[in-house]
Amino acid sequence: MDNMRSLLESCEICPRRCRINRLNGERGYCGIGNDIIVSHYGPHFGEEPPITGIKGSGNIFFSSCNLRCIYCQNYQISTATKGERLSIDDLVALFFHLEQQGVHNINLVSPTPYVPLIAIAIQKAKERGITIPFVYNTNAYENKETIQTLHGLIDIYLPDFKYWNTHIARKLSDAPAYRHHVQASILEMKHQVGHLSIQNGIATRGILIRHLVLPGNLSGTKNILLWIRDYLGKDTHISLMSQYYPTHRASEYPLLNRRITQREYHQVLNVLVDLDFRNVFTQELESAELFVPDFNQAKPFEN
Repeated sequence: MDNMRSLLESCEICPRRCRINRLNGERGYCGIGNDIIVSHYGPHFGEEPPITGIKGSGNIFFSSCNLRCIYCQNYQISTATKGERLSIDDLVALFFHLEQQGVHNINLVSPTPYVPLIAIAIQKAKERGITIPFVYNTNAYENKETIQTLHGLIDIYLPDFKYWNTHIARKLSDAPAYRHHVQASILEMKHQVGHLSIQNGIATRGILIRHLVLPGNLSGTKNILLWIRDYLGKDTHISLMSQYYPTHRASEYPLLNRRITQREYHQVLNVLVDLDFRNVFTQELESAELFVPDFNQAKPFEN
């Protein structure tokens, strides 16, 4: 753990590989230097049922992001570097504060730019006896090597798989070689923690993949689901999200300037049935624009 800070000297934490010295305060694409900036924290009830449970997930929303999604629903957080600046010891104290509130897990939201510092904090918390799981809640635009540094520290991985088409990924999220990096990082996550394990309705370990359905099949959902089935297995837990709505800069793009339709969402559900996925969470379309989305579990879907 002592050498984790050195990863900031020539930062290659994410696929952008800015190679700037963040220890000296230099800032690359994400705008984050050598400190931890938290925009919001507290019990959160908008995650999937085994993550939220009945007591909530202990979410920590980190400032900034290494993607620039033009339709980002949290753009106030992802495009800024505003919030409370914490030391590593402050972050450890926050972990225990959330645990004392009774949450089921510590949910690290958009953690990528902070991985070396978070890793040190998790190690300290585990050495001091924290008992609840750590969730790595990520857009999955990661370097495989960065995920490898988290082996043994993260209990539950909660990655997005946003796009199949690399040109669309670049256009909508400014993410070169998106699919290559997401696939490699998700395979590493699965290698570390396996399929999602749930005890008494609460996730304890494993991977749950999120996919947001976009209008006009811009996300390439069928190809993503085929890849998940072939490389991770049909027992993989999937969260199929219908909560898209035009926000941030989406109105600048006619294809994105609308909600998805019932027909579009049901077509994707039919693909899940055809591929025989067994552990799926779905949403009602009405959950769009709500801070707390309404997830339903379908296990399995019925024809």
